[in-house]
Amino acid sequence: MNAPLIPPLPAGARKPRVVILGAGMSGLLMAIQLKRAGIEDFSIYEKREEVGGTWRENRYPGLACDVPAHYYTYSFEPNPEWHHRFARGPEIQNYMRHIADKYDLRRHIVFSEEAADARFDGRRWQVTMKSGREDSGEFLVSACGFLHHPREPEIPGLGRFAGKRFHSARWDMSVDLKGKRIGLIGTGSTGAQIVSAVSKLPCQLNVFQRTPQWVFPLPDREYPLAERELLKRFPIIARTAYKFFDQSFDRVLAQAMIQPGWQRRMVEALCQWNLDRVKDPLLRRQLTPDYQPMCKRIIMSWDFYPAMQRPSVKLVVDRIERVEEQGIRTSDGQLHPLDVLVLATGFNTHEYMRPLELTNAKGLTLSQAWNERGPHAYYSLAIPDFPNFFLLGGPHSPLANGSVIRYTEALVAYVMQCIGHYGQGRFNTLAPRQDATDAFYDGLRESMQGTVWVSGCQNWYIGKDGLPEVWPRRPREFNEALREPKLEAFELG
Repeated sequence: MNAPLIPPLPAGARKPRVVILGAGMSGLLMAIQLKRAGIEDFSIYEKREEVGGTWRENRYPGLACDVPAHYYTYSFEPNPEWHHRFARGPEIQNYMRHIADKYDLRRHIVFSEEAADARFDGRRWQVTMKSGREDSGEFLVSACGFLHHPREPEIPGLGRFAGKRFHSARWDMSVDLKGKRIGLIGTGSTGAQIVSAVSKLPCQLNVFQRTPQWVFPLPDREYPLAERELLKRFPIIARTAYKFFDQSFDRVLAQAMIQPGWQRRMVEALCQWNLDRVKDPLLRRQLTPDYQPMCKRIIMSWDFYPAMQRPSVKLVVDRIERVEEQGIRTSDGQLHPLDVLVLATGFNTHEYMRPLELTNAKGLTLSQAWNERGPHAYYSLAIPDFPNFFLLGGPHSPLANGSVIRYTEALVAYVMQCIGHYGQGRFNTLAPRQDATDAFYDGLRESMQGTVWVSGCQNWYIGKDGLPEVWPRRPREFNEALREPKLEAFELG
């Protein structure tokens, strides 16, 4: 279960300079593995003032990871200090701070610097920050993630609202919600967590729903002090829990998503059982989706449906006509007066590292390369015609309801092997061949048949070319495919 051991480069091997963009889970992992390989010549550029990625950006009430905490860790760095089965956001940020300190990464991190432009000159990537600062390296690694560009809905009059308005990823901590009339737009995972938390406050919460979601009943629990102390004394318990969750996600939930069978029937039955906990027939009908469970990213929550049945919570299913100074006007003509408007409307998930622009040695930009088909990459991490560039967590990674850390370890190990080949002089530059990338996509299209993501719903997975930007096989197969680079699939220079 441990991450692949990264051996030091052999004596006399070339050691490249590496530029990493982003100090979230992926960027820190990349840095750790570089240090394990004996490469100290690297820098991490982080646009904010602290490590953490999405767990630093988000601060909304109820923020938690919907993957069990003992699985949402680096495989080589278990954390006995988790206080809940589903770790709260601040806990995860503390874990990442601990990682940055333990592995002496802060001296490599340049905070408050965001990359604006990167150009490959045939040998090195020349990177320019928004501040004008410049850097360069033989390799450029984007660890920017895909949940960092908040998406605001295009609703007439949104800017006219006289009360407090903010996106869930830009939560205004100065706003006291007690006694307020709150409007929440968005019923995905973030919206469900906000509903579960805010509904407990003395306030009126109006939930504006466009599309109901399926909710899987996964109960949370608090880990008592005695249990946390036991994990400190016996780390094998945490490692066993990691392995259990890894096997469960791979063999049950992932299997349910990719093909029909008992796993899919079980997930569907549990989602329906959870929905049936809503006692009011009208409310239950309004909360019932018209698509198959897991077609959209499934919500993991034990508390959402009880929260929706509290007297202080009102579900609004009429279409939003416009936003006015005093609140939201729906298509039935009713004005819903509000003091606070929260937009839990997700992120521009297909942007990846953009608005950073990449330009290769021939003058081709990434925007041009992705113009017709949308984002595409060889095994989610390398792009034809863009040498020595790697994207951690790109299109067609195993994104759906699993641990992002688990597959990122496989991606980083793959990148490190490529850097190892560079160190031994097997190439100066490498970029995936177009025919190899096309073959990869042909396999994706074939494997996508029978998955829930093509069963007939609108979801944020669907890319510009109509192909869901997820991995259509078991996560274990993704890790196996990335076990070692096949250099024949690359253009070597």
